[in-house]
Amino acid sequence: MLLLGENLERLMPFTPPQWLLFAIALAAFLVYVPFAAVAAGRLQVGLDYKAPRGMFDRLPDWAQRATWAHQNAFEVFMLFAAAALMVYVSGRSSDTTTALVIAFLGLRLTHSVFYILNIPTVRSLAWAASMGCIGALMFVSLGL
Repeated sequence: MLLLGENLERLMPFTPPQWLLFAIALAAFLVYVPFAAVAAGRLQVGLDYKAPRGMFDRLPDWAQRATWAHQNAFEVFMLFAAAALMVYVSGRSSDTTTALVIAFLGLRLTHSVFYILNIPTVRSLAWAASMGCIGALMFVSLGL
């Protein structure tokens, strides 16, 4: 992992604690990536400003899946933010935690894309691996 950390420092000169905070901000942004597809679907069927949530059944299948990806991103974001903050507050950030948060971010983007594209096996693997990153961050913060 040290070699990975050295290469990361060359790409983005953040310290491991800064990576944790940056990753929380980026993960918050990633929550809204699938919503761009939801918005496109809403525009495609004609946006109903009086009942925007009532449009769900009229959305194309890919936009419905984007809605679910968006909702899942909210659910997972809370766990990730808690895990990243646990590491930050415990002072246990390292090259390993940097690799975990970068992996988490990539996996969450992958999850959203494959959710929208309706490729459930890859989507599920990305979800499981991202949850593994969260668990690993929590274990690190506890000194396990």
